[in-house]
Amino acid sequence: MTVEDEVDRLIEAWRRERPDLDVTPMEVLSRVTRLARHLDRARGQAFSGHGLESWEFDVLAALRRSGPPYQLSPGRLLKETLVTSGTMTNRVDRLAARGLVERLPDPADRRGVLVKLTEAGRDAVDAAMADLLAHEQTLLGALSRTEQTQVARVLRELVRPFDAETP
Repeated sequence: MTVEDEVDRLIEAWRRERPDLDVTPMEVLSRVTRLARHLDRARGQAFSGHGLESWEFDVLAALRRSGPPYQLSPGRLLKETLVTSGTMTNRVDRLAARGLVERLPDPADRRGVLVKLTEAGRDAVDAAMADLLAHEQTLLGALSRTEQTQVARVLRELVRPFDAETP
């Protein structure tokens, strides 16, 4: 067997040490895991260049994607970012302290609030997103558009059962 990458070396070692096990799933999923680690680092670098942490980008991006007036209820932000209520409260507090979001009264609910993206927050998330996409385009440059579409389709099928479990 020709060793082409670190996963190939791992697979070869497991096959040698445990020939009784079918390690075929590791050929795909170990590469997905390694790719996720590389992407997390790349995203962190893209965001830090704009003074953002990954979690900050996630909240700001959820607000930006919501469209004008770029505001969501805390409950909707929870669903968008998959964090707990306490975590979201802390995150909104920290983003508000930095002037990236503001809390507004919810006109539909006297007790409720809306979290709104400020102009500074919009500028930060837009710049970070542009840098992130430029980097990700480079990462995918070895694949044709057709191959990118195929990979996206296959990964969508792999992720679907996990997304169905998410409350």
